Amino acid sequence: MELRPGYKQTEVAAVPDQWEVKPLSHISPRQSVGLVINPSTYFVDSGTVPMLVGSDVSENSINWAGARRISETSNRLLPASRLKAGDLVTVRVGEPGVTAVVPPELDGCNCASMMIVRQHPSFDSHWLCFAMNSQLGRSQVAHVQYGTAQKQFNISHAVDFRFAVPPLPEQRAIAAALSDVDALLGALERLIAKKRDLKQAAMQQLLTGKTRLPGFHGEWKVMTLHEVCQKIQDGTHFSPKPGGNDYLYVTSKNIRFGTLDMSTAERISAAEHFKIYARCDVKKGDLLLTKDGANTGNAALNSLDEPFSLLSSVAMLRFDSRHHVAGYYMHQLLSNFGQVQIKEAISGNAITRLTLQKIRAFRFPVAPFAEQTAIAEVLSEMEAELAGLEQRRNKTRALKQAMMQELLTGRTRLV
Repeated sequence: MELRPGYKQTEVAAVPDQWEVKPLSHISPRQSVGLVINPSTYFVDSGTVPMLVGSDVSENSINWAGARRISETSNRLLPASRLKAGDLVTVRVGEPGVTAVVPPELDGCNCASMMIVRQHPSFDSHWLCFAMNSQLGRSQVAHVQYGTAQKQFNISHAVDFRFAVPPLPEQRAIAAALSDVDALLGALERLIAKKRDLKQAAMQQLLTGKTRLPGFHGEWKVMTLHEVCQKIQDGTHFSPKPGGNDYLYVTSKNIRFGTLDMSTAERISAAEHFKIYARCDVKKGDLLLTKDGANTGNAALNSLDEPFSLLSSVAMLRFDSRHHVAGYYMHQLLSNFGQVQIKEAISGNAITRLTLQKIRAFRFPVAPFAEQTAIAEVLSEMEAELAGLEQRRNKTRALKQAMMQELLTGRTRLV
């Protein structure tokens, strides 16, 4: 591909002529590793100095509120791993390559088992942080990391990581632009967390009757699932023959975090499907509950129009119209306040199980149908608002990635 005027081809990308490609050891004059022994021997309840570890670090941010503390005396005895504002810390074990800049409020704190890149007036710390968290930076980490249970990398490899280095004023401009996007993402994350808390509080009040919506005064009844369901049935107890493209085949792995995820669902032949479907004829609006496996107790409403088959690891709950029970209402009850009953009913250690008998015995406060519908509308609106905010956050994340690719290679110039 022909180079744009004013650009040169390098081993990392086509970059502006004024930019240089340098290894990390030539960008920062000093790199080191935090405390390499187990830091727990230094932790004290009365400590005042945060001792940062890899789990405290995320991209471009340090979550230090819950960090363990060491004493001022221990901190003075560990000068090699002491941090200064503007230094960079990079996770070495667990999520290798994740990097953040030490903020002013953490000046003088300590760290363990992370790579430290010391700040210097010759480069902008925040620019380098974005570069190290970029696709180029993380790919270089992935190339040298090792381990199976826990991925990690050695600093001896990291010092040779190469980056396209713009002049210092452009570094600052790039860092400022990307920091603005990070600030927007942070504001969205805080708003999403606040809205989640509000929804949780609303559920706590509305689903238990502690707070009644205007106009509702009828008496609630405590009923078992057996009483409110027309049918409670699990899926097939044999594995259908593999192959076929006719009908979806759903197992417990397809029910996660309150939703029905069909992205990994397999398909089976019509002949196999109808053998199973005769036992458990799943319909739109039925509530599905995982009854064994790693995610026992997860529930999801079936929103699909097409019929599908169930494995025995999933139970189907169909509500009895005579009792006027709204599926969404029961889904929220089961997914939240039903978890205590589910945990008490689960048996098994290596493989956890719920029996249909125990599922039928679960008891819940059931509001009159009109109130159920009103509660469902309030909670659905809150869910829709949350989904909109999460979609906006995801789009902003994608925008940031695109900006990083443009700015950190000089495809788009800011100065």
